[in-house]
Amino acid sequence: MKKLNRIIAIALTFALAFALCACGGSKKEEGPVYRTLDEIKQSGVINIGVFSDKNPFGYVDENGEYQGYDVYFAQRIAEDLGVKLNYVSTEAANRIEYLQTGKVDIILANFTVTPQRAEEVDFALPYMNVALGVVSPDAKVIETLDNWNADEQMIVISGTTAETYFTENYPDIPLQKYDTYANAKNAMENGNGVAWANDNTEVIAFALQNEGYTVGIPSLGSQDTIAPAVSKGNETLLNWLNGEIEALGAENFFHADYEATLVDTYGLDYEESLVVEGGIIK
Repeated sequence: MKKLNRIIAIALTFALAFALCACGGSKKEEGPVYRTLDEIKQSGVINIGVFSDKNPFGYVDENGEYQGYDVYFAQRIAEDLGVKLNYVSTEAANRIEYLQTGKVDIILANFTVTPQRAEEVDFALPYMNVALGVVSPDAKVIETLDNWNADEQMIVISGTTAETYFTENYPDIPLQKYDTYANAKNAMENGNGVAWANDNTEVIAFALQNEGYTVGIPSLGSQDTIAPAVSKGNETLLNWLNGEIEALGAENFFHADYEATLVDTYGLDYEESLVVEGGIIK
């Protein structure tokens, strides 16, 4: 009898193991995790990913408060939704991951629209124009990428369009990669690279805020746009966000945003070329 029970137990063990393997083999790959517009409203909180070290677009000031162009927009989104705003500090390389894993509902971290990114996230209407630019010390201003010295490195930030652009178009230029804007700026200031390539808005701001630097290449590659992003397939939130951007355009919100957060850095000369109002590119 004991022998029979043992045989039955062994048989059940193998049957269970086989069933688990079969289930595992047929398991479907899960898609992006996201909260719908109604779920966000019901929770009373929206999670928005912003930079914490990219002045003047998203940064934490001396009082520990989030400030900047993207932050100003994020505040209005939460206000119009009637929910509290939870800032989630992000880095360039993890913006898509944070959306796909449900860590944030919206990314507002100076996110350039590209075809490759649009395969992984859904972009809303744009609110800013951007291109790439290159800043370098006044002692050796980089005005062209031709005849590059192979012993010299270009500073870029991982996960940015600058990294992609140089990898695809200038594979012979050695790249010095950093995960954060703060580290890239420190590298530039410490002379670890001969130049820094990034969004032209960022390198122009760096040169204006720091003596001894010049943007020798103010526009590189294609002219692109900055837009909010949501998880792929989150149509309810995307549709609301597009409607919000259009409505804000009717009141010139993004010009007001520029004048509240960017004018001290860029002055008024850049306003019309940078701001996209109501999602309409002129």
